[in-house]
Amino acid sequence: MVNYANSRAVGVNLPRLSPSVLAKIEIPLPPLTEQRRIAEVLDRAEALRAKRRAALDQLDTLTQAIFLGLFGDPEARGWPMATIADIADPSPGSIRTGPFGSQLLHSEFVDEGVAVLGIDNAVANEFRWAERRFISEAKYRELKRYTVHPGDVLITIMGTCGRCAVVPDEVPVAINTKLLCCVTLQPKKCLPSFLHAYFLRHPLARRYLDRTAKGAIMAGLDMGIIKAMPIPIPPLPLQHDFGRRVAAVEKLKSAHRASLAELDALFAALQHRAFRGEL
Repeated sequence: MVNYANSRAVGVNLPRLSPSVLAKIEIPLPPLTEQRRIAEVLDRAEALRAKRRAALDQLDTLTQAIFLGLFGDPEARGWPMATIADIADPSPGSIRTGPFGSQLLHSEFVDEGVAVLGIDNAVANEFRWAERRFISEAKYRELKRYTVHPGDVLITIMGTCGRCAVVPDEVPVAINTKLLCCVTLQPKKCLPSFLHAYFLRHPLARRYLDRTAKGAIMAGLDMGIIKAMPIPIPPLPLQHDFGRRVAAVEKLKSAHRASLAELDALFAALQHRAFRGEL
């Protein structure tokens, strides 16, 4: 049907079918009882997918509840306040963006080598591999100061701004682009899991970003705003406790995502078989 419609569409920029051509498209029409049976099978499969999506939403709500339960009222607990700059590693470049301008050109990307991280790796508010970009080892030696380390916190500052992810332990040698701000922390002051959750979930952080960044997508977010962000410093054992709880929730979320992917594949296969008359 799709091929038939494409072959009869007119227009270059916005292909379209006329109503008369659309009316002539022939479709297989099984008996009504068979249609109902197919619809019932697909509805059951879709119900399972909906349950998995709902479970993922509930787990995200659980993480929010855990975080606010532990860290929601820092003033009442008397925790000291600091800034992101205060909790960053004291070494030079611990808060950094990637190479600008002619430092890294698109023509210098290669098929394999040292990974280059961008917005797509953090846009889901968790680290994910998406489009793979690489530079040569020789180019990496020029840009080594932009190296990303396990446990670094990535914040998107251009395009889709204000997203945040933690670099996982198993990440290979990589650098970040200018679209990301990368923060290396002092682990004796602040854990990556706490900063990540604070940036995304805490009312203090959200109010600060709303006040200092411009626009609904935080178009004005920059490294200076990130450095100056106020942050409470809870006791480290409490941060570790939160990290353990979040890891347990993430393990559950991973299992649900895998199940959802299987259900998506099953649903697509059922649709394919249904329209081929094989269901």
